[in-house]
Amino acid sequence: MNVQLVIEQKLIGALSPEHIDVINESNNHSVPPNSETHFKVILVSDGFEGVRKVARHQKVYGVLADELSNGVHALAIHTYTKPEWEEIHGDAPLSPKCAGGEK
Repeated sequence: MNVQLVIEQKLIGALSPEHIDVINESNNHSVPPNSETHFKVILVSDGFEGVRKVARHQKVYGVLADELSNGVHALAIHTYTKPEWEEIHGDAPLSPKCAGGEK
């Protein structure tokens, strides 16, 4: 099973999001082809209601602790409640360009 799918399944199982996007952004970085090292996660969940952003991210880090210690180098996390997601019209920020060098 690929890392992207593992991340998605773990987050769905732990956080029951209403919306989830797990995007492999490794190809935007200086890594070998077909790498699974850089990901962007977008989560929309009622479970984030009343939870500060840092605590939301800590939940995600906790769920993905194994992946983060075994090959996942970078994880961009965007967490929203349903009203927050609707306020930005379902448009999470773009990831910044790679600071470590581009292909």
